[in-house]
Amino acid sequence: MDQERVLEICKILNETYTTEYKCYLNHENAWQLLIATMLSAQCTDERVNQVTKKLFVKYPSIEAFANADVKELERDIYSTGFYKNKAKNIIACTKKLLEEYGGEVPRELKDLTSLAGVGRKTANVIRGNIYHEPSIVVDTHVKRISRKLGLTKEEDPVKIEYDLMEKLPKEQWILYNIQIITHGRNVCIARRPKCGECTLRTVCPSCEV
Repeated sequence: MDQERVLEICKILNETYTTEYKCYLNHENAWQLLIATMLSAQCTDERVNQVTKKLFVKYPSIEAFANADVKELERDIYSTGFYKNKAKNIIACTKKLLEEYGGEVPRELKDLTSLAGVGRKTANVIRGNIYHEPSIVVDTHVKRISRKLGLTKEEDPVKIEYDLMEKLPKEQWILYNIQIITHGRNVCIARRPKCGECTLRTVCPSCEV
C-alpha cells in the first residue's frame, strides 16, 4: 500500500471523527481502566460501564479488589461473561500490583503483560489512554476494518498491530483506535456496512458502492 493512500485515510478519519482522544470505558484512574478493560473481553463497553458503576463503589481501591472473595466478585461481574476467569485474574492482578508495583499501574508493556489477565490489547489501552504512549489496540473493529482498508492481510492481532505500527504515522496510532471503533459501530457495521455513507469509500478497496 502506498503511503499517500495511508495519509489520505488518516486525513479522512481526522476530518470525520476529529482528533479528540476519547475512551469508551468509564474510569477515574489507571487501575479502574485496567479492570474495566479486563472486563470488556467478549463484552460490550456499554455493559461494562453498567457493571463498573456499582463495582467501583463496592470496591473503591486496589486493596479492596485484592482482598475480594472470588465467588462474590464472580457474582458482581457475572453479566460481563467469562466471569470465573475474570474474577480470578482481577484478584491476582491487583495483588501483584500491590506486591510488586506499590499499587501503581505500570506503563511498560512487559510489566503490564506480566499481570494476570492482561494481554497486549489491554496493555495498549492503558499505555495509550493513561500514559499517552503511542500504541495500537487491535479489537474486533480495528482488525476487521484494517483488513477491509488493505492496511493488513493478517488475522493474528499481534501481527496486525505490527503492520499498523509500520504503516500509520506514530501520532495517529491512538487516534486510529478511537476513530475506527466509532466507524465500526456506526458506519462499517460487520453485517451491514453502510458503504454509501462511508467517508472512506474513495480509499477503501472493499467498498461495495
